[in-house]
Amino acid sequence: MKSIKCITFILILFPLFAFAQDDYSFDISEIEKEIEKKPYTLGGYFELLPKIFALDHDAALYKLNFYNRPEKNYLDEYNVALSVNGGYSKGISEVYIRSKITKTESDIDPETDLDIEEGYLTINPSPMVNINIGKKALKWGKGYAWNPVAFVGRSKNPDDPDLALEGYVLASADYIKTFSGPLQSISVTPVVIPVYDHVNSEFGEKGNINYGGKVYFLFYDTDIDFMLLRGNSKPARFGADFSRNVTSNFEVHGELAYIDNITRKTIDSSGNKTESLYDAQSYLFGIRYLSASDTTIIGEYYRNATGYTGEEMDGFFGFVDKGYDAYLSTGNETQLGKATTMAQAGYGRPNPMRDYLYLRISQKEPFDILYLTPSITSTYNINDGSLSLSPEIVYTGITNLELRIKAAFLEGGANSEFGEKQNDYRIELKARYYFDAANLLE
Repeated sequence: MKSIKCITFILILFPLFAFAQDDYSFDISEIEKEIEKKPYTLGGYFELLPKIFALDHDAALYKLNFYNRPEKNYLDEYNVALSVNGGYSKGISEVYIRSKITKTESDIDPETDLDIEEGYLTINPSPMVNINIGKKALKWGKGYAWNPVAFVGRSKNPDDPDLALEGYVLASADYIKTFSGPLQSISVTPVVIPVYDHVNSEFGEKGNINYGGKVYFLFYDTDIDFMLLRGNSKPARFGADFSRNVTSNFEVHGELAYIDNITRKTIDSSGNKTESLYDAQSYLFGIRYLSASDTTIIGEYYRNATGYTGEEMDGFFGFVDKGYDAYLSTGNETQLGKATTMAQAGYGRPNPMRDYLYLRISQKEPFDILYLTPSITSTYNINDGSLSLSPEIVYTGITNLELRIKAAFLEGGANSEFGEKQNDYRIELKARYYFDAANLLE
């Protein structure tokens, strides 16, 4: 708790010190840029994403999700999405909105979703200060597949970490100060996040206002952040990250997160629930390497201290198996309903265990095939030895059109994370067309 108080003191005190050091400057080039800049933007993409899943009848999550449905060997899913983003700026203010409508056709969960993923007002009273109010996605952390220090953001999907994430309703500000010398830049970002019935209700316990912040340093060409979150919606947490280019083509990065008094709920094979209270320390270390031949390698190790142990996962899978057997013999769904609740509470989330290795290798335009980028991604669960392997090919040779074919193969034994997923493999084809409607309005 002393560390949390120390970082809180830094976040509060430093903006006052920085403003006291501020000097006024007049730059005619900035005014010229503003004159040339369009006052509005409007763009987005249209996407088709069909998928096919090869189902595993022996897997615990297949039994849990399909126990009351006709038996299937394959599951087809068709997704159509339209994402539109736009902004308008006037003077020192700018409004930005990013929305998405998705239509999913599937035998198990057809639905249509309309989401305002971001929608906020930015005010720039000076080149060094901006204030944001509204729904915004804040990107904290240096990791590629995971971000344990993303205290005010939603969790990435490690299977597709480049996806744009939905934001939270919040108020934030940024103050940026540059220097000459070893300390090249500092920025301070305080954040306020309310949580009520219809405002950020999924963030944590309702009826609270939470406070957080991040302090960034560029010191000896190393990016360093310190961040925290306090409030009654979630346990208090603080963390740090760094990123440094060791050479022009080799980067190292890391994250460290500490969570105070987190509660984890577990269930054993007999259905007995247990709650444990403990302090969690999660961390990540990774590298990114770009070769002279345009091969990119990203590798990360992730220690998820909030995750489940192998024994705890065994208990959950065993409870699902017993509930499924009870349903087949008696038709009673009580145990499976209880298991579904536990899956939604944590057991069913991506990468719910404690230790993972991530590796992604991509090659730009192999054999001089223009606009083609093949890659392969692997996520290895160190705790149980199970594995996800995803090859993909992306083609961008048609203007504004991105084509991707991707597969995901899951391998693992009984009671392992990837061995108990509902499918053995998945194949998908994505066609995404980008548009810039602002040019059409001129």
